[in-house]
Amino acid sequence: MTPHAPGVTERYLLSPDMIADPYGHLDALRDHAPVHWSPLHHAWLVTGHDQVMRCLRDPAVSADRVRPLMDAVPQGAREDAERAFGILSRWMVFNDPPRHRRLRQVFQEAFAARAVARYRAFTEKATRAVLARRAVPGRTGDLLADVARPLPALVFARWLGIPPADGPSFWYWNTRVADLVLGTAQEESEYRASLQALVSLDDYLGALVARRRATPGDDLISQVLREGRVGDSVSEEEFTGMLTQMAFAGGETTSNLIANTVLALHTRPGQLAAVRADPELARGAVEETLRLDGPSKMSIRTAARDLDLDGRTLRAGDRIFLVTAAANRDPARFPDPGRFDVRRSGATHLGFGFGAHFCIGAALARLVAVAAVRTLVCDHPGLTLAGPGRPAWQPSLLNRALTALPVRY
Repeated sequence: MTPHAPGVTERYLLSPDMIADPYGHLDALRDHAPVHWSPLHHAWLVTGHDQVMRCLRDPAVSADRVRPLMDAVPQGAREDAERAFGILSRWMVFNDPPRHRRLRQVFQEAFAARAVARYRAFTEKATRAVLARRAVPGRTGDLLADVARPLPALVFARWLGIPPADGPSFWYWNTRVADLVLGTAQEESEYRASLQALVSLDDYLGALVARRRATPGDDLISQVLREGRVGDSVSEEEFTGMLTQMAFAGGETTSNLIANTVLALHTRPGQLAAVRADPELARGAVEETLRLDGPSKMSIRTAARDLDLDGRTLRAGDRIFLVTAAANRDPARFPDPGRFDVRRSGATHLGFGFGAHFCIGAALARLVAVAAVRTLVCDHPGLTLAGPGRPAWQPSLLNRALTALPVRY
């Protein structure tokens, strides 16, 4: 193992300055050693685009990280953990082929772009309704709380078939599950709340599946049940477990994507003006945010067996951080990579991953984010950033998420 990349000082990725802006350090690390053993993080940091792609393709690099998550739980909360981590073990993102492929195929049709397009009219209507209530001209507020969180919640609840009356409990459980999966739970009481929330969410969705069997509706659960794979290629327990992943992932990622895109545009007047002049460029703005400052900074993997990567030997059991936040700024792949350009074309970013683990909900996240950004930019020309100082970011290794985005509408 190489103790240090030459010319690069080891930095703790959860330190306040790295949370605020990790990109300068990650760029330097990628340029000096795109595969680097970090004693501080007890992990390999893979920052080059080609190297990240190789890991995403290599079956020796495993997505199974349920055990490390369980190991982080304080001893006093372990008694609550067994069922919760059994649920996590059924999430697609924590499984390798062939089980991952079997689980994913159940949702393939429901997540296809043509199926997601059915929700376009509802999404645009929901966007206008949320903005009419929250984005009153002249009012100051928090765009994250006012728009970026409630809009995906509305769309994803409709898509999953969550009755409106159940919304508050459903989204509370999702927030607590995020604390567990993203590593923001710290105290024993927080772990207990997160573990119980995951169990409650699984119980709720299991009951909802039973109701949809008896009375089908126009929603994801009913659609998948009609296709006949539940009880055949996957068990009902596996299906419900995967629904808890869908519930968690959809709202969190899309909320952060909306907020990060609005921030990116309002700190770049020329790009903002371009989108206002051509609203179709809202799609380009969302894609550039996914590349340059997206909601995901990295994904965590484990070496299933010894492998060689860029002349380094990764041993079985080693943790691997696939730092897509650095790979998406690799000058070997993206010309002028630090420039935000809503008209950028060419190389495909890794903001939604790649290959077998490409985000299955990408089409729906894009649909909601583009609708929100286009409406905010084009129908609210008076929108400006407010509040003193730089925006604050949540302390997370995995997510790039604002704590708030103060604005004047």
